[in-house]
Amino acid sequence: MKDPAWAGLAEEIAHETARFAAAPAAFLVAWKNGVALAGTRLFGDDSHADLKHATSVWDLCPKVQLIDDAIGVMSSGEKRFLAALVSFYNAEDGGRLLERIGVRGLADLGGLDLKRRTVIATLLLNYTGW
Repeated sequence: MKDPAWAGLAEEIAHETARFAAAPAAFLVAWKNGVALAGTRLFGDDSHADLKHATSVWDLCPKVQLIDDAIGVMSSGEKRFLAALVSFYNAEDGGRLLERIGVRGLADLGGLDLKRRTVIATLLLNYTGW
């Protein structure tokens, strides 16, 4: 007789394994959406990120110095969203930006509109490391 607890655990492990196998692709889709919302000029190697041809998050790295210079004149929502995006790329730089703009915790992201909340939530659910 099979132990139902072990069967449930095996099913949960299989589900999580499949979920994390798909996570990098889902993260890239959400990242592209975030880059589009935040502004392509702040990401990538060239003057504007190439969302259509990007095959990796490495193609869409945030331009941290440019963001650091520009963030002061943005709206509070733009600042929060952009700093949160940077924190996925680099926790230290993102944390510094979040602190600079007065974000004390995740609840401070509650002021974001639904599109931006969805991007952040999807990134968080699918983050497996940069």
